[in-house]
Amino acid sequence: MTRTDIPEQDWTSSSYSQSNGGECVEWAPAYASATGTVPVRDSKLSDGPVLIFTSGAFAGLVTLARDGDV
Repeated sequence: MTRTDIPEQDWTSSSYSQSNGGECVEWAPAYASATGTVPVRDSKLSDGPVLIFTSGAFAGLVTLARDGDV
């Protein structure tokens, strides 16, 4: 998969992201729903790499971040 496989309008910012240009991540929920894998990228580097997680791995990552364990 390349970043061009996911249309730009399909990316959405994390609900924890702020508009001040800080640490932000984006994911593509429609792609995740269709494929069962979750693409994640740095919102400041939209032309940069895309990380692909299984849905279980992504859920674990979100839980760790939410609990402050990372």
